[in-house]
Amino acid sequence: MRERDKLLEKERARLKELEYIMDMEEWIEEQYEMNYERLRLEGGHALSPEVKRQGLWQSILYFRKLREVAKSITETEVKLTLSEQTSPQGNKFIIEGVVDIIRENNVTTMYDIKTHDAEYVKANKEDYVDQLNVYTHIWQNLRNEHLDSTAIIATQFPNSIKKALDTNDNDKLARELDKWDPIIPIPFSQEKVESTITKFACVVDKIEKREFQPPSIDVLKERLSGTKQRFATRVCRNCDARFSCDSYREYAISSQSGGFLEYISDLGNNEDVENFTNTNAFIAPPPTNIEDFI
Repeated sequence: MRERDKLLEKERARLKELEYIMDMEEWIEEQYEMNYERLRLEGGHALSPEVKRQGLWQSILYFRKLREVAKSITETEVKLTLSEQTSPQGNKFIIEGVVDIIRENNVTTMYDIKTHDAEYVKANKEDYVDQLNVYTHIWQNLRNEHLDSTAIIATQFPNSIKKALDTNDNDKLARELDKWDPIIPIPFSQEKVESTITKFACVVDKIEKREFQPPSIDVLKERLSGTKQRFATRVCRNCDARFSCDSYREYAISSQSGGFLEYISDLGNNEDVENFTNTNAFIAPPPTNIEDFI
């Protein structure tokens, strides 16, 4: 009987856990829909059904994969501000960021959530080091808080998980979730903080002077670490200013057999075009009363 009681207790615990997961995922979907409608109403922009679906799954899979991390967060959406900065040319600016903090067993970790894929982040850690170093500087020196480590949480799931979702293959989804590691530790150092802030300041000066020099065509042809894509495909094809960019024009015309006509007809990859079409064809007019979502 004691063995049977243990099995019954174990089964009750399992059912309770499943009920908790179902309730949480239902709550996540409700909050996602509410936030989406609010942003759509405020900004006047809609997402295609597929893009919207992928955004929801990023949120749900983040909960499934990192539930213990999410439950351990002691401070969420902490706003970090480095104010009263002055560029070399006298322009005033502020650096702001939002992070999550976990304090557990006297260990404090700072997480920065990105909608990037983990493999790209791992291959390009230097792109994230400078930003996290400034956040660390604000946290430790201006807020006088202790910090042990920093990390990126990359919420974009791999294509293998997307395929499992598309085919409704729960067994494959479970296997691929086990393989997926969206947490990427990023080493932080205070040695380069001043030079990083200076980089930001120089960018501010260029913006104020309206100096927007594009990368060279050689950069556009380079393949980005952690991906099979060229800079022009991953970055330029998502840039609204690409049709007024000399480098992209030269790259596109030299890469396409259709010349200038094909260049000005390029609206992005097939998936982007389909998403744009679906958004404008099937999305209903936005609600007219924002109070419905407050």
